[in-house]
Amino acid sequence: MTITVGQDTAKTRKSITAGSQTIAYYSIPAAQDAGLGDFSKLPAALKVVLENMLRFEDGKTVTVDDIKAFAEWGAKGGKNPREIAYRPARVLMQDFTGVPAVVDLAAMRDGLVALGGDAEKINPLNPVDLVIDHSVMIDEFGNPRAFQMNVDREYERNMERYTFLKWGQKAFNNFRVVPPGTGICHQVNLEYLAQTVWTDTDQNGEEVAYPDTLVGTDSHTTMVNGMAVLGWGVGGIEAEAAMLGQPISMLIPEVVGFELTGAMMEGTTGTDLVLKVVEMLREKGVVGKFVEFYGAGLDSLPLADRATIANMAPEYGATCGFFPIDGETLRYMRTTGRDEDRIALVEAYAKENGMWRGDDYAPVYTDTLSLDMGTIVPAISGPKRPQDYVALTNAKAAFADEMANTFKRPMGKQVAVDGEDYTLESGKVVIASITSCTNTSNPYVMIGAGLVARKAAALGLDRKPWVKTSLAPGSQVVSAYLEAAGLQDDLDKIGFNLVGYGCTTCIGNSGPLQPEISKAVNEGDLVATSVLSGNRNFEGRISPDVRANYLASPPLVVAYALAGTMDINLATDPIAQTPDGKDVYLKDIWPTTQEVAELVEQTVTREAFQTKYADVFKGDEKWQAVETTDSQTYDWPVQSTYVQNPPYFQGMSKEPGVITNIKGAKVLAVLGDMITTDHISPAGSFKADTPAGQYLTERQVPVREFNSYGSRRGNHEVMMRGTFANIRIKNEMLDGVEGGYTKGPDGAQTSIFDAAMAHQANGTPLVVFGGEQYGAGSSRDWAAKGTALLGVKAVISESFERIHRSNLVGMGVIPFEFTNGDSRKSLGLTGEETVSISGLDTIQPLQEVPCAITMADGTVKNIMIKCRIDTAIEIEYIEHGGVLHYVLRDLAKAG
Repeated sequence: MTITVGQDTAKTRKSITAGSQTIAYYSIPAAQDAGLGDFSKLPAALKVVLENMLRFEDGKTVTVDDIKAFAEWGAKGGKNPREIAYRPARVLMQDFTGVPAVVDLAAMRDGLVALGGDAEKINPLNPVDLVIDHSVMIDEFGNPRAFQMNVDREYERNMERYTFLKWGQKAFNNFRVVPPGTGICHQVNLEYLAQTVWTDTDQNGEEVAYPDTLVGTDSHTTMVNGMAVLGWGVGGIEAEAAMLGQPISMLIPEVVGFELTGAMMEGTTGTDLVLKVVEMLREKGVVGKFVEFYGAGLDSLPLADRATIANMAPEYGATCGFFPIDGETLRYMRTTGRDEDRIALVEAYAKENGMWRGDDYAPVYTDTLSLDMGTIVPAISGPKRPQDYVALTNAKAAFADEMANTFKRPMGKQVAVDGEDYTLESGKVVIASITSCTNTSNPYVMIGAGLVARKAAALGLDRKPWVKTSLAPGSQVVSAYLEAAGLQDDLDKIGFNLVGYGCTTCIGNSGPLQPEISKAVNEGDLVATSVLSGNRNFEGRISPDVRANYLASPPLVVAYALAGTMDINLATDPIAQTPDGKDVYLKDIWPTTQEVAELVEQTVTREAFQTKYADVFKGDEKWQAVETTDSQTYDWPVQSTYVQNPPYFQGMSKEPGVITNIKGAKVLAVLGDMITTDHISPAGSFKADTPAGQYLTERQVPVREFNSYGSRRGNHEVMMRGTFANIRIKNEMLDGVEGGYTKGPDGAQTSIFDAAMAHQANGTPLVVFGGEQYGAGSSRDWAAKGTALLGVKAVISESFERIHRSNLVGMGVIPFEFTNGDSRKSLGLTGEETVSISGLDTIQPLQEVPCAITMADGTVKNIMIKCRIDTAIEIEYIEHGGVLHYVLRDLAKAG
């Protein structure tokens, strides 16, 4: 860390004594005393950003006026969108996004050498931790061998990627890898990596304390905000720039205060609470804003529940959902094995710097809303979006309504399953998965699920035979406390055997269904369903055989596995029968709050965390046996179908170009509302007849070894072919067609990839039209990388989600928004149009520019569109062709 002390902020550097240490820090009260403004009413989340300004003020990148802007923010009622340069303390990655990030760094080393620079200059300047958690797939389930067999297959499939990551760990400084089978990155971050208050030495060798902050290449990086660590998801390209010392350009955000009052009622869970929070905040509209939670309700809200709420910030659209430091933060740090000196420092620092949530905590917010937690009821969300909240009492009726109005299929159609003595119909639950960072980090809901399984097994109940059940905890600590409580045995009895430590079903690694079930679902055109304790339920994400996906708490996942159908009112109907024919209701197997709390107290121990994290970077014998080479640059294996040198930096000039107007662009796709990054760049499996499948088949890769798009993100050839290839995406240029199709230059239907390549061969630029919330969902940079590599120069939509807009700019693709009430529908766009956009050669941030749309009949519609290049530095990124090109040229000039 380098700290350049500015003249006005030098006097804000103080020292603090906590535990056995005395340490320097930058004091916000001292900044007030120095006349820089009144910061006393700032929310704690914003004080973290303010401290960053104090620490890095150099009169150039960060100025005194930037600091004073925070005082003006409070004076203006929580608004002052000034552009600032923010530097997070560290970077978190997972393997799906981490592999392409390391590929980019390796390619940048090659690029820098080609420009006459030193490869060693491409090194993370900030600590980077990559946790391998996205690669395990549920091939085997419901038996004691499942975990080991899935791990074995994971290594078989991913050895090329793991060899590459091990090379990266050796080649780059400040880069650590947490091996497979350890846990999910956000849970490892929450339980071990995060410190709430970080410490490091400055250029003078003096120890300095400052807030722990990070960005991550996974959208659910926000989970750690539950521990008062400010973090959010960015695309890999933005994270790479941050690693290489490039500040993150951002506007001082608005901060919406969410007051929690009351206490949770008997029979409800943290999952039920977060699903209501997601619904409320989506309705409120918090895209691009911080949300900070406050109020007396926090006094009874465990940190695990806070982390669950913080985790789903991408689902409610906020940059982050922040919980200030308080006594519960300290309790959690102690339970999870943090050092006592660190805990003392966190308390002392928070109180000295105005970041402590005490009885007198009453900041200014941009806006507020409130929720009485006593009103929370059991609930699920689905079938397609996390914000589609459904109270459990209404779930059966809601599903029937979805069948009639969304899926337009009849209820009750029975389809025989070959070789089985049961039939399937729409609404049958074929996947029930306790999975994902969101809930498997929470011992209250995990032990709750175990108790439901215990009570069900004692009554002789079992999962329905058509349900694929799985348990994929977020860390090994979860297994430790489930085993200590004797609950893993109970979960095993009804099919929830351990399948791996990773994201699994939540990211589409649900694995294949029994072939006979898959055949019955598809031949009968049924709406099969999944129930998972995850955060995402977008179309086509969970399984190609499943159309309706519901988010639920782990105990409810178990209950739905026992019931086997969505066509049931779990709150009132019997969910199953005992072997002797007695009806069993949910209330018969649901644990009390006291039962759960007692087991949590007994089994979730400091010793368990310290033991499981003692050798977190060591890995098992399989990881230790992975061999790699020692070299500054990577020897790209020509035959690899997982890792290839991307074309971004090949033949790059030493000087940037200029932004040019877009002339005569053709339309690649016309897309609707809520087009997610899953639609744009799916993570799951793909078939042999897709462009990606054809590419692998041509290279003699058997279908069994295809793996997933996510696992092949180190190979741009696969990922280009997978862009806009989600099986459920609908291009409005075609009538009633699902999947990655469009019209080619000849007007005939073809794959989006083939059409894009044909247009590129003709030298024709491309545009994409979209609706509201374009790019919602995860932070995956390949949604932008793939768009750029297909030759798309502009995306024009009604609105953008934060991360994807930034990613497009980072890849040199310009985002635009319709203005004056225009939309693809009001303009009658069919995709037959030609598009020209002018004013780009003199563009300024957020400027409106003319767009001429020539219709198929030759008439021209002239409209104004808003350029979503939001900041001055982003203009430079576009001029360079992307943020990494900007950084690379900067390093080359430095010599």
